[in-house]
Formats: sequence, C-alpha cells, structure tokens
Amino acid sequence: MTSVPTEHLIEATYLIATALFILSLKWLGSPTTARRGVFAGEIGMLLAVGGTLMYQGIVEYKWIAIALVLGSIIGVPLGKVAMTAVPQRTALSHAFGALCVTLVGTAEYYLRAPDVPPFMMGVLSMEVILGSLTFTGSLMAAGKLQEILPQRPITYKGQNVVNLGLLALAVVVAAALVRHPEKMQLFPVIVGIPLVFGVMMIIPIGGADMPTVISLLNSYAGLSAAAMGFVLQSKLLIIAGALDGASGFILSVNMSKAMNRSFTNVLFGAFGQEQASGAALGSEQARSVRSATPEEAAAILAAANKVVIVPGYGMAVAQAQHKVRELYDALTKRGIDVRFGIHPVAGRMPGHMNVLLAEADIPYDKLLDMDEINGEFPQTDVALIIGANDVTNPAARSDHASPIFGMPILDVDKARTAMVIKRSMGAGFAGIENPLYYLDKTLMLFGDAKNFAGAIVRELAGGRE
Repeated sequence: MTSVPTEHLIEATYLIATALFILSLKWLGSPTTARRGVFAGEIGMLLAVGGTLMYQGIVEYKWIAIALVLGSIIGVPLGKVAMTAVPQRTALSHAFGALCVTLVGTAEYYLRAPDVPPFMMGVLSMEVILGSLTFTGSLMAAGKLQEILPQRPITYKGQNVVNLGLLALAVVVAAALVRHPEKMQLFPVIVGIPLVFGVMMIIPIGGADMPTVISLLNSYAGLSAAAMGFVLQSKLLIIAGALDGASGFILSVNMSKAMNRSFTNVLFGAFGQEQASGAALGSEQARSVRSATPEEAAAILAAANKVVIVPGYGMAVAQAQHKVRELYDALTKRGIDVRFGIHPVAGRMPGHMNVLLAEADIPYDKLLDMDEINGEFPQTDVALIIGANDVTNPAARSDHASPIFGMPILDVDKARTAMVIKRSMGAGFAGIENPLYYLDKTLMLFGDAKNFAGAIVRELAGGRE
C-alpha cells in the first residue's frame, strides 16, 4: 500500500525538478534574474537526486552514501576556485559528467549483453561515444585553459582526415554491434577510439576558440546524458540532457556568429597560431607607441563627458573588477557618463566579463553588449580598454590577411581617445598583432590592471580634494 504513494511522490518530485530546470535556463538568460536561475537549478537537481533515492529498487544505500561523501570532498574545493579559473573548472565538470555517462553505459551493456535490442544498442553506442570523446576533450580543454598544455594549435598534414577517420571507425564498429550485440569484444573499441578522438579533436584548436569549444563540449555532455536517460528509462534525465545539449548547441552557434566563424572553422581551422597581420608587419613594428602615467590617464578621464570601459581577460587575471568598480564610482561622482562594452567572447567562457562585473556590483543596466554599445563609440570621449586584445582589434575589419578578418569587434578605435591598460605589447590570446595600439589617438597604460586602475582612482580622489 505504500508503493503507490511513493511512486506518485517520485513522479511529482521529478515534475517539479523538470519545471525548475526549464525556469533555470530562462532566468539565466538575463543578468537581473541569473541568481534566481542558479538557485532554481540547484533546487531542481536536489529534488532530482532526492526522488531517485526514494526508489524502492535500491538495494544498498551504503555505497551511495560513500559516493556522495567522496563527491562532496572533491566538489567543495573545486567550487572555490578563483574567477579566472571558472572556465577550466567548467571544463572539468563536463569531463566528470561525461566519464559518469561512459561508465554507466559500459556497465549497462555488459549487464544486458548479449540480449540487447537494436534500438537500445544504438542508444548505448551513442552514449559511450559522446561520453568518451567529451571526457578526454574536456580534459584537454581544461589543460589548455590552465596553461598546462600548449595553448597554440598543434597541427600536421592530413590531421582532419585522421580525426574524422577515427570517428567514422567508431561509428562503423557501433553499427556492427547494433547488428551483433553478442560480439562483446568490439565494445571496448567504441570506448577507446572516442577517447583518442577527444584528444585529437582539441589539439588543433587554439586558445581563442576555447569559449566556443567549452559550450560545444557542454552540448555533447548533455546529449550523452539524454542518451543515458533512454537506457535507464529516466524521463527526467532525458529532459535534463536534452535541455543541456540544446542550450549548449545554441550557445555554440551564437559564439561562432560573434566571431564570424563556422563550426567547421572552429573545429578544423587551427585558429590562434602566433602571427602578425600584414599591416602590423609592415609599418607598425617600426613605429613607437604613446604611453601615459596614471596621473595623465586620470586627467584625461576627469575631463571626459562620456567613458566606455571595455573589460577583457587581462582584467580577470589581475582580479581588477573591484578596482574597476571604484573607478566607475569615482567617475560617476564627477557626473561622467560611464558604461561598459561587453564583447560576447571576451574572456575564456561565455559571460565571463558579465560575471566578474556583477561580482563587483556594477549596475546591470551599465553592461551593454557589442551591438548596443558600438553605435555610441563615435560620441565617446574615452574608451578605456582593460586587458582586452582580440575583441578590439581593427584588423578584423580591414586586414583580409588576418585570421580574425570578419569577426565583429568593439569599435573602440572610433572613440576620440582610446586608453589601453596592458602589461606589455605582447599579442593577445589569438597571437595576433593589434594595430589599435599604434594609432595616434591611443595611449598605452602599461602595468597590472588592478594596480593601474587603483592608481587612477587615487589620482581622481586627490584631484577632487
């Protein structure tokens, strides 16, 4: 008599969890509701886990409890990483999830073999292939972002043929297993080959494309989880995996559009090789740049009516977001109109700059995306670029030889004055020379972003007093 109410309770719990997952994605689409979205997702996942633990088919809770404790021991420290490490932390999460999917798929096959129906064998094959390549691909992406592995592309002749050949071989073996599931010796092949493919897939991809790669791997992880839902006959897992896969894919498409690049170009184009554009090689290397001190920068900012601040990964590395908030406060107190221009691929993951600035309590209505802010640069007195390189590179508009030609950029060079806080003249993450630094209207503010922004704030405070 207790089994029916328990089943109904589980179904109700799953239904609420599903609704929370959907609402979480909706709310995460806006900075003003993002915190609510995170909270909804967390509650939804808690309900999903709780509902699963209510199943009467569970024989022994001891090993589940041990796994929960071990997962918490590992997960809590990983959740306390610096904001600059969030992209690689996200990649590791994809890797762990994909490994889980692969292990569950492998266990299910050997439990069911040799009597596996064709549809179930096909889903199992999709699950382990996507899970395996996502596992190693995510580890490679995390390694590149952490700079443990080389960030520049590693290419060789015929690389794409080799990579696609590996994937095709795994698919052929999977098709053979669908027809003959009793050939258990073939199953390790559809696990092992994608593991290798995951490594080979990321090797030729440069660091500048990592934001898109992370979102694409997120999509793969979601699709593999959805496939696992079919295997385990879990409607909630199917829905959650489909939401994850679809949202990751849509985000990848949007990221590619933001860089004016196709998926094939991202995955096979070897973007990010160290090089300089033709314009930079010719004249700009022979030219000197104009630099300024914090005192001079503060004076220019104090005389401005309108300032647009453009953050980049350099701000994240220096953890300068709170000093940037102090700079924002100091300028607005003087009656200066200050806004922030956010490029979709600034940083190393989608929304990286928005998260950092939100952490520093910058008003949401001051964070404008590229399409909103670009029309305002011609009327802007000062464009202050803080650690952003490739997303402000005018070569994307004019230099057909540049690897980033055609990529939409922030039009900071159209402002009356551009000031760039940067440690050195080194190329950005894509390894491409930036002609912006050599323009007559540009002033280079060499130094750590946090220290330099702090020095400007002090000068502004002293000048006001």
